[in-house]
Amino acid sequence: MSESLILKWGSLKGWELHSEVSMAALQKYFDAGTVSMSAALQRDNADQKTALLDLIDVVDCETVCLDWDGKNVSKDKAKEYILNYGKES
Repeated sequence: MSESLILKWGSLKGWELHSEVSMAALQKYFDAGTVSMSAALQRDNADQKTALLDLIDVVDCETVCLDWDGKNVSKDKAKEYILNYGKES
């Protein structure tokens, strides 16, 4: 069974996870701080960002969906997106 992640507004919007490793990484994200039911309202703290980067590393998929852009990107690009979201160029 394939897994997937959806990112939006610099945070986690959705997922389909099946492996214990991926589920454990997702749990670390939830345990790291408050999680909003709305990706638009979510403001990840540093620990949540680290947990999300770890989740991207372990999820069993080749690409990650950037929902706002409507495209799939490599895991490296997804991590860049998380790290650079909201920073001015």
